[in-house]
Amino acid sequence: MEKEHEITEKLTQFLKDDLLETKVPRDRRIFVTINLAALKKTVGFLTNELGFKHISTISGSDLGKDLEVLYHFAQNGSIELSLRITVPESDHVIVPTITDLVPAATLYEREVHDLLGIVFEGHPDLSPLVLPEHWPQGVYPLRKEQKFEDLRKIGSK
Repeated sequence: MEKEHEITEKLTQFLKDDLLETKVPRDRRIFVTINLAALKKTVGFLTNELGFKHISTISGSDLGKDLEVLYHFAQNGSIELSLRITVPESDHVIVPTITDLVPAATLYEREVHDLLGIVFEGHPDLSPLVLPEHWPQGVYPLRKEQKFEDLRKIGSK
């Protein structure tokens, strides 16, 4: 786990107060939580300085009062790093896009937008990706306030 600790040390030095938490639960696996304001600079540092060139996916979840976005990166197939941000839940959640730094994030950000309603500011095209054409605006299936039966009725129209 020497390499993992080296990476977390570099992130600690780079991010300073914007780094909220690091975890290395096992070999080849790192979890990093940062302030939202540091997202773009952190992704730039990961891709340009630490060699995390591959983004495998972006996932999101509703934690209740906050929404969480996880950016899953890989470094030459050897180490996986999940970068975590949280934002207060509201009707209009804005997170900066990373598509200018990591073009492969385009579809992942669209999916998270569809399912959680997070607006990725600066994204070139947030048109629906996974929801049907008739899906109503402002209804996000992975938000906790959505009831399964209501979603099922919408989906069957």
